[in-house]
Amino acid sequence: MSEVLIIIPTYNEIENIEAITAAVLGLSESYNLLIVDDGSPDGTGAKVKELQALYNERLHLIERQGKQGLGTAYIRGFKFGLEKGYDCIMEMDADFSHNPKDVPRLVEACQEQGVGMVVGSRYVKGGGFKNWNKYRLMLSYGASLYTRIVTGMPVKDPTAGFVIYKREVLERMDLSKITFVGYAFQIEMKYYCHSLGYKIKEIPITFVDRELGTSKMNMSIVQEGILGVLQMRMRDYKA
Repeated sequence: MSEVLIIIPTYNEIENIEAITAAVLGLSESYNLLIVDDGSPDGTGAKVKELQALYNERLHLIERQGKQGLGTAYIRGFKFGLEKGYDCIMEMDADFSHNPKDVPRLVEACQEQGVGMVVGSRYVKGGGFKNWNKYRLMLSYGASLYTRIVTGMPVKDPTAGFVIYKREVLERMDLSKITFVGYAFQIEMKYYCHSLGYKIKEIPITFVDRELGTSKMNMSIVQEGILGVLQMRMRDYKA
């Protein structure tokens, strides 16, 4: 069994799915990929089934009915990874906003003693953005600053979605406590990890705006993040 499972949730990613699959699985024989597809009408799930013949047992697919949200897709993937015995489980986007070449750096950092979670961070030295407009930069930075102030988490990029967990962290979490499905999901997972006393390490990455397909970001997701941070601050994740 390979040590690392990389989870990519998809909805209408037909333009990217073949290329991202090849890029990720071409990195190392020790990496497996799980696509969690929410019934993409563009045929993303069907394309993954075709690709499975090329990658033997290294490419997995979970198909769900309709859009159920980013958070529930990852949680379904976490449960799959724990059941199959993977040591490290990663989150990543399908649209190349997360550079596959950065995956080995995150994996290596996650294997360090004392680290529970590694974040590909846009806000540590050496990290940054490419092809983002000023509005999105201000929104992202403002959300990160707001989250750090409210939660007290020592994480400079709490909204980042390029993340890898040690198995023991996800095993200790009661995933039924994760209530957010959109923008706030990434914050909640980091806050839960921090509340359990695990070290969260950030390494620099450059986040690149997607070139193909359509962004899933909308105002309801942003609103969930703003209100969600206040709600999670009042919860006891250790209980």
